[in-house]
Amino acid sequence: MPFLGQDWRSPGQSWVKTEDGWKKTTKNENETNNNVSERKSYCKEEHDKENLILSINYDVAAKKRKKDLLNNNTKIPYFHKDKWIYVHKGSTKERHGYCTLGEAFNRLDFCSAIKDTRRFNYVVRLLELIAKSQLPSLSGVAQKNYMNILERVVQKVLEDQQNVRPIKELLQMLYASLCSLVQDMGKSVLVGNINIWVHRMENILQWQQQLDNIQINRPTNTGMTFLDLPASLQLNIMHHLSDGRDLVSLGQVCPDLSVLTEDRLLWKKLCQYHFSDRQIRKRLMLSDKGHLEWKKMYFKLCRCYPHKEQYSDTLQFCTHCHILFWKDSNHPCTANNPESCCKAVSPQGFINLFKF
Repeated sequence: MPFLGQDWRSPGQSWVKTEDGWKKTTKNENETNNNVSERKSYCKEEHDKENLILSINYDVAAKKRKKDLLNNNTKIPYFHKDKWIYVHKGSTKERHGYCTLGEAFNRLDFCSAIKDTRRFNYVVRLLELIAKSQLPSLSGVAQKNYMNILERVVQKVLEDQQNVRPIKELLQMLYASLCSLVQDMGKSVLVGNINIWVHRMENILQWQQQLDNIQINRPTNTGMTFLDLPASLQLNIMHHLSDGRDLVSLGQVCPDLSVLTEDRLLWKKLCQYHFSDRQIRKRLMLSDKGHLEWKKMYFKLCRCYPHKEQYSDTLQFCTHCHILFWKDSNHPCTANNPESCCKAVSPQGFINLFKF
C-alpha cells in the first residue's frame, strides 16, 4: 500500500547503512560522515598513488643501476660468439644489410683466440691495426669489446710473463690514438661519453705501469740452465728467435752469449725471414773486409720496411661461400672442393674485407 500522507521522517533525516545495520541520521551528520569518508578515500587514493610512483621510481633506479653495472663493470662480452660469419657487402633477396667490421669483431670469438699461443700474435696485430686507424669505425659495443679483449691480453701477459714488449707498444699506440681522438670528441668520432674514454685511458696508463713493473720470476729448479748447454745447442735455440731485439738482450747476459749473438748466419736468416730478397738487395751494407753486415742490415730494414707477417694460425675466408672462420673450425661450405676455395686472411686483409 503506497504511503500517501506526509513523510513520517522529520526534515533532514536519512537512513544510512552501517556495519551494525541501518541507522537514522540527520543531514548534518550525513554530510559530516560523507566528508570523512571522502577524505579517507582521497587520502587512500593519494597514498596508493604515492606508493605507485615510489615503486616505479624504484624499478627505474634498479634498471639504471643494472645497466650501469653492465656498461661499466662487466668484463665478459654479453653477445653471442660464432665460429664463422657470413661476410655480405650488400642487400640481396635472402639477406638485408651488410656485415661491418664491428659486427665481425664482436661475433668472432677473439676472447678464446688470445688463449691459444698460435693465434695470440695474430689477435695482437689486429688490435694494433684497429687502434691505429679503425677505432672510430667500430660501434659502441665493439669498442667496449675491444677494451675487454685488450684487458684480457694484458692479464695473460702479466700471468705468463711473455710477449711484454709488443703489448707495451700496443698500449702506447692506442693511448696516442685516443689522445688525438678525444680532442675531436665534438666531431662524434668516438661513441660514448667523454668521461668513459678518459676512464679507459686511465686504465691504459695503469696497464702500462703494471707492465713496466713486471718482474720475471726465475725458475726454482736447480738443474741445467741455458748457460750450461753446449755452444752449438745455444746457437740452435737462438735460430728460433724471431726478434732481433731479443738477440741483443740475450747477448748482454754474458760475454760468451755476446759472441754467439754476433753470428752472421744468425742475422742472415733473420733478415730472410722478415724481408723479401728485393728489399734486402736495396739495403746491402758491406764491411771493410767485403762481408755483408747482416746485423746492421737487419735494423736498417726494420726502419725502412714492415716485417713480413707470418702466423701459426689465422682466420680463413671462403671465396665460394663468403664466410670468414677460424682455421680449425669448419663452415657449411657448398663447394665441391672446399679446400681450394679457402685462403688465409692476414690482419690487414681482415680489415680490408669490410672496406666498401
